[in-house]
Amino acid sequence: MCGIIGYIGQENVYPILIQGLQRLEYRGYDSAGIAILNGSLKVFKCKGRVSDLEQHVKDEDISGTIGIGHTRWATHGEPNDRNAHPHTSMNGKFVLVHNGIIENHTELKTDLMKNGFRFQSETDTEVLVNLIEYFYSKGEAIDGEMAIRLALSKVVGAYGIAVICTKEKDQLIVARKGSPLVIGVGEGSYFIASDASPIIPYTRNMIYLNDNDVAIINRQGLILKTVENIPAVFNITKVSMTIGEIEKGDFDHFMLKEIFEQPKIIEETFRGRITSDHSTIILGGLMDVFPKLLSAQRIIIIGCGTSWHAALVGEYLIETYARIPVEVEYASEFRYRNPILTNTDVVIAISQSGETADTLAAIRMAKANGATVLGICNVVGSTIARETEGGVFTHAGIEIGVASTKAFTAQVTVLTLLALKLAKENEKMTQETYQCLIQELINVPAKVQSILQKHLHIKEVASKYKKATNALYLGRGLLFPVALEGALKLKEISYLHAEGYAAGEMKHGPIALVDDNLPVVVVAARDDYYTKIVSNIHEVKARKGNIIAVVTEGDNNLNSLVNDLFEIPESHPIVTPILAIIPLQLFSYYIAVSRGCNVDQPRNLAKSVTVE
Repeated sequence: MCGIIGYIGQENVYPILIQGLQRLEYRGYDSAGIAILNGSLKVFKCKGRVSDLEQHVKDEDISGTIGIGHTRWATHGEPNDRNAHPHTSMNGKFVLVHNGIIENHTELKTDLMKNGFRFQSETDTEVLVNLIEYFYSKGEAIDGEMAIRLALSKVVGAYGIAVICTKEKDQLIVARKGSPLVIGVGEGSYFIASDASPIIPYTRNMIYLNDNDVAIINRQGLILKTVENIPAVFNITKVSMTIGEIEKGDFDHFMLKEIFEQPKIIEETFRGRITSDHSTIILGGLMDVFPKLLSAQRIIIIGCGTSWHAALVGEYLIETYARIPVEVEYASEFRYRNPILTNTDVVIAISQSGETADTLAAIRMAKANGATVLGICNVVGSTIARETEGGVFTHAGIEIGVASTKAFTAQVTVLTLLALKLAKENEKMTQETYQCLIQELINVPAKVQSILQKHLHIKEVASKYKKATNALYLGRGLLFPVALEGALKLKEISYLHAEGYAAGEMKHGPIALVDDNLPVVVVAARDDYYTKIVSNIHEVKARKGNIIAVVTEGDNNLNSLVNDLFEIPESHPIVTPILAIIPLQLFSYYIAVSRGCNVDQPRNLAKSVTVE
């Protein structure tokens, strides 16, 4: 959840650290800090955003060529100056930044206090840095690297750490278990970060660390080994990310930029996976495991948040077209509830980052129980990509807005490709229908573009509801997950309470909420459920609810029933979820902006949930 940046080389480290923290701020923005080594160690940190840190150090000596930085999303200890990272050991021999949770920090802290250690913060991270110093003080035979490895062998939990030993002034040591770290390789310089985004301006050559890796880095090179001191081999990956992807350009917010990128992203996600004659879908990352998919007794799709909503769309698509039983599970529940799994099950894990802690734990549990585990994620080199037996990458590019937008449509695009491929190979679909539906998917980017061109109308509608305190979202069938995702977007960025509901369940409770103050968003595109959803609209109208409907272009039946309309192009129902979510993303965005909310960095949230 937190963002780590580090550098060792010939350049002045401060601009690299600050710019890196600015690019990582979507991972956490409760507090920020840096440590710079230049003869002596200097640590600067404060509550607030990276801009507050810049003000904090503006009159300080910040020269040096080795340093680490951190932007925090609080877990242990409230956001304040004392709990901000970096944390220094009691005698100043080590300074450390950390992403993750040390689960046994209470026991370790008790033992350290018995050995004379005193603590300044409430964080588990200060326990770890003092544990490292404890081992370091045991004798001259224990250097900084060994002290770090000994300490890590005692901790339970997740960590991505970058450490400076003030007695060994020409090196950085980094390690990971459960929290991502990447090393950028330059000429005589190395960059460390939680993801590639802050490194891209300097190098595209990356080393992705595996769990239990420890890297000892100086200006001449690096040594990679495990916590157990076993030498490890690293591979350098050249990433294709560009600087333009990590900048807002002419948009006011990253979220708006990412909403408008969706036509391109959807096309990039199916490009190369559909043959030039539009007759066949090719999913190369699943080639070796496709027979298991076809023979699966059950497919279980797991995810968290927006990825879980995409999974629900996948459930409808795969069951409807391929006729394979599908279950959708929250990864956070699945990992703990001792599910029944066999070697005839296929588990598909969906994660934008490929590092989601609960999803990773669920993957490992499923593998241990003999299931075939596949992944759908966005980040090449991520842990989920490495730990699954096959999968499909979305091509959404980096998503910096905390509220996922293009990640959702890219994930649904992949699931649509998968459902169609399974249906054809399972002989549940004719070639004619197969090609027809492939063409429907190919037409989606242009249709999304046409919806985006109506953004000013959506902005105008949103202005009417900025003072609402609650909202209800309704959908049926394939559009029920769209209602859930639309509600999630609204509550995430505008802090307006919203609930997504299956429209058929409205009479079983939620209808009690309807009055003339309640906005009710109904996803009512034409499909097999259309007459039923119209009945739900009548029920809301009879109780004076304010109805905003997502409808198919040319549908004039609802004009007299609803207060406002968002039109989407006519399409086959298989692609309607992708189209229907676009106006709801914009609606949420414009409401949040009109309420003065920080759209890209909503309170209490961070982008990549790498801790429980």
